[in-house]
Amino acid sequence: MNINMDLELQRSEQTSYLNISGPTLTFQNVQYVVSVKGKSLLHKKEEKAILHDVSGIMKPGMNAILGPTGSGKTSLLDVIAGRNNPDGLKNGQVLVDGELVTSSFCLRSAYVVQQDALMGTLTVRENLQFSASLRLSSQQYSSEEKQMQVNSVVRELGLQDCADTKIGTDFIRGVSGGERKRCSIGMELIISPSLLFLDEPTTGLDANTANSIMHLLYTLSRNGRTVIFSIHQPRYSIFRLFDNLVLLNKGEVVYAGPAGEATSYFEGIGFKCEAFNNPPDFFLDVMSGEVSQSNSDHVLCLDVDNTSDKNPLAFYYRRSHYYDQLEEELKQLAGTTKVTEVATARKMSYATSFVHQLCVVCQRTVLNILRNPQTSVAQLFLCIFFAVLVGLIYYQIPDTLPEALQNRVGAFFFLVINQVFGNLSAVELFINERVLFIHENSSGYYRTSVYFLSKVFADLIPNRIIPMMVFSGISYFMMGLKANAESFFLYAITLSLTSLAAVSMAFLVSASVSTFSLANVLIALPYVFMMVFGGFLVNLNAMLDWLSWIKWISIFRYGMNALTVIELKDQIFYSNGSPFPANEYMKEQGIDYSTWGLWQNEVALLAMMIIFLFMAYIQLRRIKKWK
Repeated sequence: MNINMDLELQRSEQTSYLNISGPTLTFQNVQYVVSVKGKSLLHKKEEKAILHDVSGIMKPGMNAILGPTGSGKTSLLDVIAGRNNPDGLKNGQVLVDGELVTSSFCLRSAYVVQQDALMGTLTVRENLQFSASLRLSSQQYSSEEKQMQVNSVVRELGLQDCADTKIGTDFIRGVSGGERKRCSIGMELIISPSLLFLDEPTTGLDANTANSIMHLLYTLSRNGRTVIFSIHQPRYSIFRLFDNLVLLNKGEVVYAGPAGEATSYFEGIGFKCEAFNNPPDFFLDVMSGEVSQSNSDHVLCLDVDNTSDKNPLAFYYRRSHYYDQLEEELKQLAGTTKVTEVATARKMSYATSFVHQLCVVCQRTVLNILRNPQTSVAQLFLCIFFAVLVGLIYYQIPDTLPEALQNRVGAFFFLVINQVFGNLSAVELFINERVLFIHENSSGYYRTSVYFLSKVFADLIPNRIIPMMVFSGISYFMMGLKANAESFFLYAITLSLTSLAAVSMAFLVSASVSTFSLANVLIALPYVFMMVFGGFLVNLNAMLDWLSWIKWISIFRYGMNALTVIELKDQIFYSNGSPFPANEYMKEQGIDYSTWGLWQNEVALLAMMIIFLFMAYIQLRRIKKWK
């Protein structure tokens, strides 16, 4: 059977999809722009049009958006799914059964991103349970009903064999690419959506796996769902599954209608699809200018050269009966449906409470740490290693000068450097999970504050404070510092606050940038400046006035000063049998060794930690939840 006969069969089969129950999505006169940099540094940002007056109807069934790279197909998918930047939508509206699409639309629809956003250390079932716990209301669903929904999705997607297998990370071998994609779809099917959006679901999959995924979507579309997806270059067996097809080129629609009639439409305007040529490949060749237009008598005669239209294919489409039919259907739908006005505020609503979200997300964070122990174990090992190292280097520091002062101050500098630079790994925290956070947050899984607090409670405290207690216990007694409980606990608190202040700054950088290389530069520079102005390498009293202010924002300075006061206050050292009060040394260095002076440093470290964490939270909220 050749392709033309298959297409005829496809046309006859497509009449059945009109009887499928499900929502109807319409979009009319959509114009979408994005801000781009000017041609030079002096020019302000300019607006670049991505979609030009785009209209269409997505009916129950399989709705494909096809086009070459840069045609605007992903932008159109984001617009109709309500995932776009609202400032970029200059004109047009999107309706689902007569209701305007808003940010709360994500609670009734599902969006599967191109790059699978899954927690690799969790199993397939655990990822689905995470989605069910947060996206199904606890008031409407009991724990047993949520578990039944998870089991139902596992069966529907054919994931029984890998349900208890981890997704996989760089250190853990997990499921296959097709199973990952099915799990991503399952995360969204948990809420039983009637509208399912997918951004290029076959990307990165081999031909057989891609064919299996698309047949799965076809089955889902026959169960009362409207499936809308962008796709680049599908094989013919996948193309046969499409009910409705929208072809985009240069941000304009060049065809919108039944997928089985697209080939005959292009033949009608002079573009002949050769025998055994894959229709999607043929469409892309036409849009890229690789196929020449014939001059047959039946070709629609349009004086394209004398028009101002830069896209002749779009010009042909607007003169076709498909465009007239679309306009007529849009008018009929507008006349029979009543648009429900909604609040203009784009405030996200959630299915579960703040406390419930925090418990669930914290539980996942802890589980992720336990199953991916490389970072936490390495952190603990390094703490023990450096504690023993500094203890051996400065083992049982004597009370005779000059070793008494030199070794103690040198040890404190070494300790603070270890606490600050030893936490550079914290810049990976938000960068590694950026895609996951953006997808889950924009899909209504949890609030930004919940995700942030889960990192503070389940990651920051156990991964930073517990190793610091071990470090303090080993190093303090090996160096032979003051033998009293108060000094030891103040020592441990100071090291912990120094570490937390440095980690909080790393969190801020991690939440502000999206690449690890840039984060390393942004965190290393302030650390170095803080070290220079910490008071050990340079005498701060002899520093230029216009530079001296930097000492007030130096983690090194506050940490060094606090440790110095804790250890040296009221200490008496000896030089050739003559006593030397350590308080005199602190006076020379301009260190306030009073009780208030000590707590000034502790409060300053605590304040820096709080300020950096607050700024990190603000940066997380500012992350764009759209493309």
